[in-house]
Amino acid sequence: MNWQIERDTHNVAWLHLNQAGSGTNVLSQPVLAEFDGILTALRDAPPTALILLSDKPNGFVAGADIRELAALQSPEAARELIARADAILARLEGLGCPTVAMIHGYCLGGGLELALACRYRIGRDDTGTRLGLPEVRLGIHPGLGGSVRLPRLIGSLPALRLMLAGRLVGAREALRLGLVDRIAPERAWRRAALDLALRPPRPHRKPWLDLPRPLRGIAAGYIKRQTAARANPAHYPAPAALIDVWAHEPADLIAALAAEAHSMADLLFTPTARNLMRLFTLEARLKAYAKGSASGVHHVHVIGAGTMGAAIAAWTALRGYTVSLSDQNPAALGRAVREAGELFTAKLRTEVERTAAWDRLIPDAAQAGLGHADLVIEAIVENAEAKRSLFAAVESRLKADAVLASNTSALPLAMIGSALRDPSRLVGMHFFNPVSRVRLIEVVSGEQTREDVHRRALAFVLAIDRLPLPVRSSPGFVVNRCLLPYLMEAVLLESEGIPATLIDHAATAFGMPMGPLALGDLVGLDVCLDVIRELFPARVPARLQALVEAGKKGLKSGEGFYRYRGGRPVRSDSRPESPPADLTDRLVLPMLNEAVAVLSEGLVGDADDIDAGMVFGAGVIPHRGGPMQYLRERGEYDVRQTLERLAAVHGERFAPHPALARSRAVAA
Repeated sequence: MNWQIERDTHNVAWLHLNQAGSGTNVLSQPVLAEFDGILTALRDAPPTALILLSDKPNGFVAGADIRELAALQSPEAARELIARADAILARLEGLGCPTVAMIHGYCLGGGLELALACRYRIGRDDTGTRLGLPEVRLGIHPGLGGSVRLPRLIGSLPALRLMLAGRLVGAREALRLGLVDRIAPERAWRRAALDLALRPPRPHRKPWLDLPRPLRGIAAGYIKRQTAARANPAHYPAPAALIDVWAHEPADLIAALAAEAHSMADLLFTPTARNLMRLFTLEARLKAYAKGSASGVHHVHVIGAGTMGAAIAAWTALRGYTVSLSDQNPAALGRAVREAGELFTAKLRTEVERTAAWDRLIPDAAQAGLGHADLVIEAIVENAEAKRSLFAAVESRLKADAVLASNTSALPLAMIGSALRDPSRLVGMHFFNPVSRVRLIEVVSGEQTREDVHRRALAFVLAIDRLPLPVRSSPGFVVNRCLLPYLMEAVLLESEGIPATLIDHAATAFGMPMGPLALGDLVGLDVCLDVIRELFPARVPARLQALVEAGKKGLKSGEGFYRYRGGRPVRSDSRPESPPADLTDRLVLPMLNEAVAVLSEGLVGDADDIDAGMVFGAGVIPHRGGPMQYLRERGEYDVRQTLERLAAVHGERFAPHPALARSRAVAA
């Protein structure tokens, strides 16, 4: 049983959802079928009101069952499934009594569409409540009435802004938008829901000033152009399809729902949707690496208040940990505290929460927190000798069971942990910049790292709301090692006279989040040069070295591959040239080749781990499913043949890895 119903003395039916065998409620077919039976019974014995609520601590309903969607075999099958679900929600909407959805935690996708079919919604007023229709993140759009009911409830433009961005809102913003009718703190939430059911107000209506249907077609073109600037419609067709559904929506509700279902079913079978749904399962897989383990961490000490150390300390304090932060430079500590305040202001809703976060972050020039810390994170300069010296100096001051982590981005643990008396307590914890936005952390184990230490590190990463990727120690680990050949080839292309803008455009047209040369400027060309020297010392691009020696380090110096004014690149007005025919392959295939090498060396569990790392750590071609999925779809044989042709023309750096298939039969 997934649903339990009780009637109180007011004859109000309280319908509890607690999906069997799952930690989270989703609208699976068994859940909906059982719900349909309950609605039929309620029609025959009407209650005074119906209140829907979840018994799961983490939320109301997290959405549809992605596994069921991924298992569908045709758009026709998808339309049949959606039609059945739409009919059930229509029965809920047509009940002759007030219906109230009690929303706490996550109320997403199909969960919010279920709530929208109720007459009223009440949100729990706490930081955990999140409502939204994030289907575009899966390459689809709402399919159970969300694109129809939400604009009719809160207005077209506010609804489109939420759906096109896949944005989630908290309880108070949902109240301001009219998405919920009331909010209440947990202690008064149930009483407020009952009051809403027994003394129902007039249902919320959208603002009177809304786009009339005859003007939607005109507005749609403008909205599409704005949306395309953020998401290439050739890669991500769902936003444009959603705009079309809205622009041409029939006034009749049933016809509108059918049009939405038809569009959504077609999107389900696009390569983008299939790949993004697969990545959704990979995200769950990364989280599962830490399940069943406890970090034992309460106090974290971060050494180094530079860009990364300051961001790590601020994020960790934001997530509820006591954090002491040390640096030899008092000015760096002051800057770190100011930046932490900006993060707290942006992320935390109330002054009480912000003050609590401030209290958890302790500037610690004297390193007094070292002896109290359960986890010490080193985030100093990327230099092996400097890290060894630091570890030797602090080890005697640590608690016996404290974990020591290095935020190295490329150095093997054996190299930097050789000064430790007990290197078994050392683990790599590679955060990516910006820490507050990039969700992946590579959790690196060396040959001497104890298994319990690695498990504690994985659990800590999950506890601070990040995705842990277990990685075996090797220079560059996974993400940086795969990205660097791509970056180095871009530098060589630029040194051959191909304009930087043309190179970067080829990369973004393929689906990279930004061009490699713009990325190098953003990271810092001096940083890129140091990492290349460490990982590929025989292949350091002369052009990159010359730029750094001339003081042209990218954005931070005002010039690199681009010149910058006010933090923005100054673009050339010259006419674009035609790109070489092999430009995209020269950029992308070295990355695939290196990914094959990483897999063959056993640095991660399997190819899916590489895809998860590259997508969640570097934003690499999510619509293609990541580099290994792209390799599978293109075919190993084709990639090998292309690399061989590139090697014949451009040099041995393109030589295919031996693990790539040598024949079509093997590739199949």
